Formats: sequence, structure tokens, C-alpha cells
Amino acid sequence: MKTISLLTVLAPLALLACDADPAAGKARATAASAAPVATAAAGAAKLAFSAQGSKVEYVGAKVTGKHTGGFGAFKGQIALSDGAVEKSQVSVEVETASLTSDSDMLTGHLKGADFFNVEKFPKASFTSTAIKAGGEGGATHTVTGNLELHGVTKSVSFPATIKLTGDGADVDAEFAINRKDFGIAYPGKPDDLIKDDVLIKLTIRAKKTG
Repeated sequence: MKTISLLTVLAPLALLACDADPAAGKARATAASAAPVATAAAGAAKLAFSAQGSKVEYVGAKVTGKHTGGFGAFKGQIALSDGAVEKSQVSVEVETASLTSDSDMLTGHLKGADFFNVEKFPKASFTSTAIKAGGEGGATHTVTGNLELHGVTKSVSFPATIKLTGDGADVDAEFAINRKDFGIAYPGKPDDLIKDDVLIKLTIRAKKTG
């Protein structure tokens, strides 16, 4: 009877832990030393995107639950070479002060020195160094590039589904990064620790310019 009682108590706790970790079971972006960035091919078609029509979102978690948010100001470009995704390059710059969350108090804390420190690091950026066909979880591609965040630049790789459209490209990705890889190490409260992995969600709708 004691064994049954213990399982009865632990089972819902285990489910709660899974629910509170949005990165569980998701692809994890591998982080390594920053790599050289090549110049985009001359004559490549320019596909632009911004917060008007695209989304850069995140889901973070602590022991007791999770929080969602995103960035309201960013702009980027896909340099599409020869109509081939694998020959192309994507770059994006994010204004960190445009960060939002599902709690005004949390938003203020995330912008402060414990997390993004937006006053000291007003920009975050990503520039791809390679895009290869095939990806984890059925993704069409694996994107590798230099992510600059919180004053730290590292090469990260993540799966993405990329589809060329008549007038641009759609890019969808969902993967986890370890915030501590970028020096964001605030632990949270002793009884309500913050998880290291943060789920990133990208919904990019790029359109041809010119």
C-alpha cells in the first residue's frame, strides 16, 4: 500500500514537471565557437522580413510554471542565391528593448541586468554560415550561424522548415537554447529555480524587395 501511495503522489508531480518545461522533447541548438561569415553572393535576390508579418518568440520556464513572450522590433533579410536555399544566407537584428512577456513585472526584470541587460546590450543578431538540406524532426533544413546575444557570440545549429513561395520564403523553426551559453545565468529563487533551456519559436515570412 505504501508503494501505491507513493506512486500516486509522484505521478502528478512528474506530469507537472513536464508541463513546466517547454523545451522538453524539443530540438536543442548546439552551440560552438563562432565561425567566419562569408559575404552574401553577388546578385542574390533580397527577401526582407520584420515584426510586421513575422514573429520571434520564446518560452521560458521555472519550477512552478512557464512564461511566454517575444520581441516586437526586429528586421532581417534572406539573400537567396540561384533560387537555392542551401546557397543562401539569412541575417536578422533584434532590438532587445522590444522584449515582451506575459507579465509586466517579469518584462521589466528580463530587460534588467539579471537577464538581457538591454541598456548595455541593445541588439541581438544572427547571421547564417551554412544552410544544409535535412533536419531533425522532419525539418527541411539545418541552419547554422553566429548568434550574438548578451555580448556573447557563438555558432548555433538548429532545424528549420524552409519553403520558397512565389514572392518570398517561409521559415518556421522551434528549438531550445541554453541561456547560460550566452552568459545569462540568473538562477531564480532558491525554491523556484529557472530552467537553463529556453524554447525559441521563429515564424518568418520574407518577401522580395525591389
